[in-house]
Amino acid sequence: MSFFSNFQSDHCPGTITGNPLGGLNEKVCIQAEKIFDAGIIQTRLENYNIPLIDPTPSNPTYPLTFVSARSTTSTGTVTGLSVERQPEGCLARVQATVTVPLEVVYVDANGVEGTATSNLVLSEDVLMYVPPASIMPFTVTSVASCVSPDGTFDPATNSFNVNACVTVILKIAMQVELLVPSYGYCAIPPAQEYSQEVCSGFFELPLYPQGRACSKK
Repeated sequence: MSFFSNFQSDHCPGTITGNPLGGLNEKVCIQAEKIFDAGIIQTRLENYNIPLIDPTPSNPTYPLTFVSARSTTSTGTVTGLSVERQPEGCLARVQATVTVPLEVVYVDANGVEGTATSNLVLSEDVLMYVPPASIMPFTVTSVASCVSPDGTFDPATNSFNVNACVTVILKIAMQVELLVPSYGYCAIPPAQEYSQEVCSGFFELPLYPQGRACSKK
């Protein structure tokens, strides 16, 4: 059992059937991250140089052959932030540097596969909604994903020049206390344990052979 196999209670998350007001019993103050605005930026980079940091195993035999590179986390690091409110409305010019950590996979000259870390650095310049001034400050955060299917080795710097597909989502966020309607605490059903039936098919066999033995010719 789990939330998604037990919809017998209003206190379990899932699809609402019938009157959505049925079962509501309180207003609850919860702490959450409120997203005031978000925007997606998708970029294709060509011949982008990525240095190799902390190769494993150490001291690979050059030259290296590129295999792949991809982001190691969904969170980008935002630095160099500048927020310039526009004269009219609640829009602001948001400038930031977003750093995306990468894992690079390669094969060295001896055919040994290795990995290294690297970073992809993007400069973003966008218009976004920002909330009016308040005691609690908003933050600018990013979600990032990158994949690079091909690249070439640069012997001058022992690095790779890659083509990469990058997606960055910038968010204007704030930790707030929200008042929301509630159905009460979740009813946690017992989890159904996973078991691999390694003896399936064996225990179903008869204890002794059934039927007549094969006749000799």
